[in-house]
Amino acid sequence: MIHIVLYQPEIPQNTGNIMRTCTATNAMLHLIEPLGFSLNEKHLRRSGLDYRDLCVHQIHPNWEDFMEKYPGNYYFVTRYGKKPHSDMNFSESKSDIFLVFGRESTGIPKSILRNHLDSCMRIPMMPDARSLNLSNSVAIVLYEVLRQLDYPELSKSEVLKGEDWLERDV
Repeated sequence: MIHIVLYQPEIPQNTGNIMRTCTATNAMLHLIEPLGFSLNEKHLRRSGLDYRDLCVHQIHPNWEDFMEKYPGNYYFVTRYGKKPHSDMNFSESKSDIFLVFGRESTGIPKSILRNHLDSCMRIPMMPDARSLNLSNSVAIVLYEVLRQLDYPELSKSEVLKGEDWLERDV
């Protein structure tokens, strides 16, 4: 299973978008407190649409509590990572994959990253750019993992309207 971990997220719209992405990809979402918003906030509801209630998620009081409960392969997305996310080989993982993203303003604390230098990765971007939007970053890295795993349990064709919808006259 793939897990998305948001370390102390601050912007409800980002978390709402990420909830939608997690629901669409069958990824579990973990939120590490403190959160910079309430899960009932209207901005979260609007960006998460009806996916908010469908998203499998857990809230953890702190990083230590989360780490204790969830063993697996941890990967940290940070501007300080020395290798691109696409250079990581996720297909060799024999246990759950955890993709960890930091808070919008300050990222993941250095004290956490220092213990995981080999699993820190960076999304390539222009040298003067500090970061991408959090929900975009989650989508970029999550879909790279899914691509390497050949999109497990995800549909590769349209099922709601039918895969031949473009060819049909309606």
